[in-house]
Amino acid sequence: MKFSEKWLRTYVNPNCSSESLAHVLTMAGLEVENIEPVAALFEKIVVAEVIEVKKHPDADRLSVCQVNVGDHADKPLQIVCGAPNVDIGIKVPCALVGAQLPDFTIKKTKLRGIESSGMLCSARELGIGDATDGLLLLPASAPVGKDFRNYYELDDKIFTLSLTPNRADCLGILGIAREVSALTKTELAPLKIEPVPDEVDDKLEIYIHATDSCPLYCGRIVRDINLDVETPLWMKQRLERSGLRSINAVVDITNYVLLETGQPMHAFDLAKLDGAIHVRYAKSDETLQLLNENHLELTADMLLIADDRKPLALAGIMGGLDSGVVEKTVDIFLECAFFNPDVISGKSFRLGFSSDSAYRFERGVDFAKMRDVLELATGLIKSICGGKVGPVTEVSYQLPQRQPVAVRVDRVQRILGIALNGDQIKEYFTRLQFIFSENNDVFSVTPPSYRFDLAIEEDFIEELARMHGYDEIPAQLPKAGLVMLPSSETIRMPSQIKQMLVMHDYQEVVNYAFVDKIWETDLIQNKMPIALKNPIASHLNVMRSSLMSGLIANLKFNLNRKQERVRLFELGCCFERSSTEHYLQIEKLAGLGYGDVHSEQWGEPSRMIDFYDAKADIEMLYRLQEIDFKAIAHPAFHPGKSAQIMMGAKPVGWLGELHPHWQKKYDFPKPVILFELLLDSLLPMPLAQVKALSKFPPIRRDIAVIVDNHIEIQAIMSGLSEKKPVIVTEIVLFDIYRGSAVGENKKSLAFKVMLQDTEKTLTDEDADMAISSLLQILKTKFDATLRI
Repeated sequence: MKFSEKWLRTYVNPNCSSESLAHVLTMAGLEVENIEPVAALFEKIVVAEVIEVKKHPDADRLSVCQVNVGDHADKPLQIVCGAPNVDIGIKVPCALVGAQLPDFTIKKTKLRGIESSGMLCSARELGIGDATDGLLLLPASAPVGKDFRNYYELDDKIFTLSLTPNRADCLGILGIAREVSALTKTELAPLKIEPVPDEVDDKLEIYIHATDSCPLYCGRIVRDINLDVETPLWMKQRLERSGLRSINAVVDITNYVLLETGQPMHAFDLAKLDGAIHVRYAKSDETLQLLNENHLELTADMLLIADDRKPLALAGIMGGLDSGVVEKTVDIFLECAFFNPDVISGKSFRLGFSSDSAYRFERGVDFAKMRDVLELATGLIKSICGGKVGPVTEVSYQLPQRQPVAVRVDRVQRILGIALNGDQIKEYFTRLQFIFSENNDVFSVTPPSYRFDLAIEEDFIEELARMHGYDEIPAQLPKAGLVMLPSSETIRMPSQIKQMLVMHDYQEVVNYAFVDKIWETDLIQNKMPIALKNPIASHLNVMRSSLMSGLIANLKFNLNRKQERVRLFELGCCFERSSTEHYLQIEKLAGLGYGDVHSEQWGEPSRMIDFYDAKADIEMLYRLQEIDFKAIAHPAFHPGKSAQIMMGAKPVGWLGELHPHWQKKYDFPKPVILFELLLDSLLPMPLAQVKALSKFPPIRRDIAVIVDNHIEIQAIMSGLSEKKPVIVTEIVLFDIYRGSAVGENKKSLAFKVMLQDTEKTLTDEDADMAISSLLQILKTKFDATLRI
């Protein structure tokens, strides 16, 4: 919001500079975004009257003028002027010889042979406007010879406030003045509003059909107004310095009242109204052309001001073009209303334009001052445009209720961290003009009708902080006892798991939890992903149920930048449906490998990463925990290179090579290895078991057995581990053979068996008994035969 500092100081005039005032407002939450002077510094410019105009003898577009500058010259000055609107009797700014204008200095000179002793000025030449169509014309009452800077009040500054949405009460000069008065302890000059007596009995009936949306509507007729009158200079200046241009006297007055009180108003041309005023919602087949010439197809959720036959205005946003005040208007209907902010909110965004009215109504206006505002506007119209005033018609229903809020002194002290006592709180509430009572250090405060942002105790505590001054609240370091947090040996932190992967050459990535729906349907076969109602981008339209899609996107990004070897991992949340209305958030860890196992070097030949390299990394993460890899198909993985990771009977993840179909679709020249694990399965960590080191030598025995080809090696290893003798310390598979020597649908497995005792040296008999026990397990559980 922009406003004139001089206008503000007519209501409250604190003893401080413009910069200090800006600091006070900013520190109270009303950020002053900019301060700029109304005009650049200049002097020797006075109010002058043109008393004679003659054509220049040698130039068609120039005029030779005789100009009265009052006491600044013994006789009228001769000035050559090229402005098209120069005329006898006009009053204009005149720059005397020696005047310093923003871009040049005035000198006595000759133009086409005629002497010129000054310059008649336009608004643009003075730096106070952009108009280039001629001289700046002043009112006939302007005193000749008076310093123009003083007459035009150019020693003024324009403040630009950047208000937060909750401070709608400061969208008018009176609201800002009320705030400055409270902050600086300066007396606030009241706005004097005198009721305008009725002169005619004419009035319009008002019917509110949407009482929740418009609980209060006031209006009155003013007849026989004169729109040929000029808007007073002081009003024009205040409008222009607030960023509004002058249109006609009635529109200027409604705009002026809006800027002064924060209450939007509208004036209708009474001759264009048919019957009564109706506040209702639009019908589906109605249209309306607005003052900005936008032609709207109205919808059923748009609140209208209408007469008996047609829509007149889009309530709270903008008036209609056909019912607006124009030069020939004689009679008007002046309205002032309160609209529910929820009804107006969002409409401007949807329509693609905003207005000063909508900006205020959607934040909330002072519903208790409607009648006063209407009287203020009526009084200004009567004094400027004349006319005969009719009675006020007011229709009201249930207005917003302002319930008292309890503010506790101890709660104030606890939240702000400063010792505000009851007397200080009472002073601050009084300065804010709040109605309150006190009982046993508890204040019961009723929010004012103009403050829609005050509803709970913390809102009032914030007001106290503003009054006290944020910069007066000391910075205090928190005081707390320092104790070491317990660190469980059986639980790992996610950061530890990340560090383990980093030590194995992986790099962490962080992706959006939003992904393209195609990723979910392709890789996860998720036919019903969780869709976003308002996605931040068209390709980020669903919530991910797996981290793998993000890693594949990261891989494409890296390959496009000539990275031939990629190791990535991500720890993040995934989302799944538990029912039609409820969702699960599951933390997962996923990894990706692509390219060579190791960076290019001379010490070993290059080799591409494969399924088993990633399997080794997973086993590293699950150290000291028993996991199995089950050959189970996954839609994202190669049919023969896919495994589900099991911890007992519970699935905890997947490992596999990207399916050739997806590898081709996403244009990867080499295989992609992926894994995804449940984070919860990685956090538990069994305690390491201490065992004595044996002083006695180990014995190695090798055994080879023949089993059916379909039997999984993992099942054999698990079966041996469960029943192995105590002296067997290690069983390792070191060879697999398939061929005619072992028979069709058979395979030969060779195991290394290490035996060792902590109490004695093992004999051949001890070793033979242990090997026999293992062979018996293999024969009983897997129908294995010893290969000789």
